[in-house]
Amino acid sequence: MAAVTLLTAGCAGGAKSGNEDVAYVARDVESLYAEAKRRLDRGNTRLAAALFDEVERQHPYSPWARRAQLMSAFSYYVAQDYNQAIQSAQRFLSIHPGNKDAPYAYYLIALSYYEQISDVQRDQSITKQAQTALHEVDRRFPTSEYAADARLKLDLVNDHLAGKEMEIGRLYERQGMWLAAQLRFQNVVESFQSTSHTPEALYRLAETNLALGMQDEAVKYTAVLGANYPGSEWYEKAYELVQRHASSVHPT
Repeated sequence: MAAVTLLTAGCAGGAKSGNEDVAYVARDVESLYAEAKRRLDRGNTRLAAALFDEVERQHPYSPWARRAQLMSAFSYYVAQDYNQAIQSAQRFLSIHPGNKDAPYAYYLIALSYYEQISDVQRDQSITKQAQTALHEVDRRFPTSEYAADARLKLDLVNDHLAGKEMEIGRLYERQGMWLAAQLRFQNVVESFQSTSHTPEALYRLAETNLALGMQDEAVKYTAVLGANYPGSEWYEKAYELVQRHASSVHPT
């Protein structure tokens, strides 16, 4: 794995598509692996991946085959062929679940999902898969360097998912679907409370409760907003809102 770590620094962003075919030529395992690594070092990542796959195909019982499986997954990742990278890493784990390089394989799977996250306007199924995979890295290997990075990325993933919930909630609000909107905003407060979207979610809960005639609830959410985010613009807006529409209600 020292080789993988070094290659990460040297090859990130160096993905290129090779047009050469990998013709079957029986070669000894050392020279075949060395050729694959040479191609990877030169940025020909797709050909490198195919050559690493060839190491396993030609020499399945060699110790080099295990290393080549993971290097193949890494090569596909650098080539931005994330689905193939995931498949290769999962294959490695299915054959070598207790290998010392298993943490990196799990991490590579998580990264491959993470790199595919789209903006909040689109379906977030990949984002949820990234969240699950990053959690798995942190759960299985909590003291590893991979877990530390996974936790950082989880913060960004959660913010992304919260943003999607907010977008849908605001859409429901514009359509006058107050209860449906509330469910989305409540999910942000309960499931993504450490994200940047929580202050707005609390404001929107005050707003939707007022629309439903539930003044006590609106005041309650405004009080929570003021206690946790006293200087935010969302608290100021919520305070003005309840002053106009629920001034007779006192927070409990």
